[in-house]
Amino acid sequence: MPENPDPTSLEGRVAVVTGAGAGLGRAEALALARAGASVVLNDLPGAAEEAAEEVRSHGVEAVVVAGDVGERSTADAMLQAATGKLGGLDIVVNNAGITRDKMLFNMTDEDFDFVLKVHLRGHFLLSRNAAAYWRGRYKETGEPVDAAVVNTASEAFLGGSPGQPNYAAAKAGITALTLSTARGLSRIGVRANVICPRARTAMTAEVFGEDESGQAVDPYSPDHVAPLVVYLASPAARRISGQVFVVYGGMVALLAAPVVEQRFDVDGDLWDLGSLDQHLGTYFADRDPAVGFAADAVMQLQPQGSTSKDRS
Repeated sequence: MPENPDPTSLEGRVAVVTGAGAGLGRAEALALARAGASVVLNDLPGAAEEAAEEVRSHGVEAVVVAGDVGERSTADAMLQAATGKLGGLDIVVNNAGITRDKMLFNMTDEDFDFVLKVHLRGHFLLSRNAAAYWRGRYKETGEPVDAAVVNTASEAFLGGSPGQPNYAAAKAGITALTLSTARGLSRIGVRANVICPRARTAMTAEVFGEDESGQAVDPYSPDHVAPLVVYLASPAARRISGQVFVVYGGMVALLAAPVVEQRFDVDGDLWDLGSLDQHLGTYFADRDPAVGFAADAVMQLQPQGSTSKDRS
């Protein structure tokens, strides 16, 4: 692919966006199109045709692949549409998702399995197909493929959302999958990053409610998120991979990796209950019991000028 003088341009590139019929996925697909990318739009049957027409209005090609992202056949069809109809694949944006919110003690097997299927398995299937395609391209040419994956997690996995054990688990899995993708495919020229967006969509309508901010642009508009997705997909972001971002309302927050808070070493050869109690028990005796692994500080992030307590 010839070099474009604008490193943020996606001219000549092909993207796949899942859940592209409405909400965040639609905003992402349109933003990619405005940057010059042709787009394969995935959503359930009948949901993405209008968005595809809008993508085409920006002078690029669009193909709709209807189907459940948790099914292998849909992932295969998306790859085939990109490579067979649009000439290749350079960008994967995994966005599709659903919720089935319940407390852990009320959650059914089906509630858990369905959410993980759409979110985590859906991310895996398309990412795996794309990775195999990119590896094949790399083996043929010997040149890095310059491709990007942008996956969608949520602050739910950081905060341990009490009423979303399935959703939180899926989003934690997506983050781990993304880090593995970034490390496993870096040598062939693939980068992968995670976004944790706060966006007012059909899926989050009950979380955020109506926009009462009084601002010109709703702080929870997907339009705040889409530019970051486009940037991470662009050549300008070649040095950015394996990162996790929280994004909404004009704010992008780069999250640091977890750090070791405290180390405990056995005095002899093996731990026994007494020595564990001496070391761990003493340490936790005066420590706030509400402080856990949950990233509560991240949950309090607000854009400039905002007093909203809403979160994703």
